[in-house]
Amino acid sequence: MKKQKQKAPQKSEIDILFDKYTASHQNPVNKIINWISVPLVVFAVLGLAYDVPFPHLGFLGQYNAYINWDSLVIAFSVYFYMRISPLLSYIMLILEFLMGYGVLEIDNWQKANGPNLVDICFLLLFVCFIAQYIGQKIEKKPYSLINSAKFQFYAPIWLLSLVLKRFSVKYK
Repeated sequence: MKKQKQKAPQKSEIDILFDKYTASHQNPVNKIINWISVPLVVFAVLGLAYDVPFPHLGFLGQYNAYINWDSLVIAFSVYFYMRISPLLSYIMLILEFLMGYGVLEIDNWQKANGPNLVDICFLLLFVCFIAQYIGQKIEKKPYSLINSAKFQFYAPIWLLSLVLKRFSVKYK
């Protein structure tokens, strides 16, 4: 009787992408840079989206104050991540709400003559992108702007997937 070869399970598209991301993040310093900079980039993007004026939409009535570019960015990201993993998208929703609260607090601080929200967000983005560029140089991997842009969107859920794997929780 012949033994049949068992096929290895097919990897999903997101697992292939996560494998590529992991392959370019092997150096411990680069890993630390990503653990710090990726959440700060998400925070900065939410802060910038919040600060962009949103048109008044009469049909929203009393709910008009709750809809802004920030809420649309959160909704889009949750929808996008939901297609990949419902669990990761729910966790991102919670984290983005917490970051949104932080954005509101900085906005309130700004109104009380504190620092400007946009200035803080642009500074965070600048510092984080420089740090990530340095991390890639440390990694000694070729830097690709196209991959970097794609990775920026997947990076938050990649980090969450690592946390879930650490606790043996399946995210798919």
